[in-house]
Amino acid sequence: MSFFKDALSIFKKSELIFIERVKESAGVYSFLFKKDQDLTWKPGQHGLFTITHKKIKNSTKPLTVASTPSEDVVKVTTKIGDNPSDFKSALLELEAGMKVSMSGPVGSFYLKEEGPALFIAADIGITPFRALVKQIEAEQTNSNKVKLLYLDSQNGHIYKEDFKNVDVEFLTTKEKLLQEVDAFTGQHKDNGQYFIAGPKAEVNMMAEHLKSNHVSKRSIKKDVFMGY
Repeated sequence: MSFFKDALSIFKKSELIFIERVKESAGVYSFLFKKDQDLTWKPGQHGLFTITHKKIKNSTKPLTVASTPSEDVVKVTTKIGDNPSDFKSALLELEAGMKVSMSGPVGSFYLKEEGPALFIAADIGITPFRALVKQIEAEQTNSNKVKLLYLDSQNGHIYKEDFKNVDVEFLTTKEKLLQEVDAFTGQHKDNGQYFIAGPKAEVNMMAEHLKSNHVSKRSIKKDVFMGY
């Protein structure tokens, strides 16, 4: 059923007006857009964003929406290095009032039920978890059953102010991450939900580690960030 919903929602397009750009840390930027009145999404989903103010190759890319519908903005956050792609260069060129197009939302990386949940974020994979945490805060549900593990080897953790009301560990080593994961699975492997987001290598490594801890595959959700 989720596949068919995604197939239909991908044809829904929204025109978003750019508000501002915020530098979150070295090489990491958030872009805020005014939310269409009719646009909604499940926290954790992503949209397909298209550059419209200029012609570029590969003008459409997936970006996770890091905000919730109740915040009334569409917030996306991405890493932009010294030699950015045409798409990311075009994002940096946006000025207040300019527009982009968004198709969707799509994806099944969202909470479907209450209960113990472990959020595992590697690097820029933190973006869907900002939305998920904000949803939990707004609904005042599940907050005492969720733990967030945020790995950034460069210690460039973003969104810290947004995670004040959740059990969070800001980590810099995989060894410490695995220790925290093992502690959680030891308590909740039979009834926990596990969400992993980040670069492909880290996501696959964590999924295999969870399965080696006898966590059921159906309890694991993955969101792989390919980079571009």
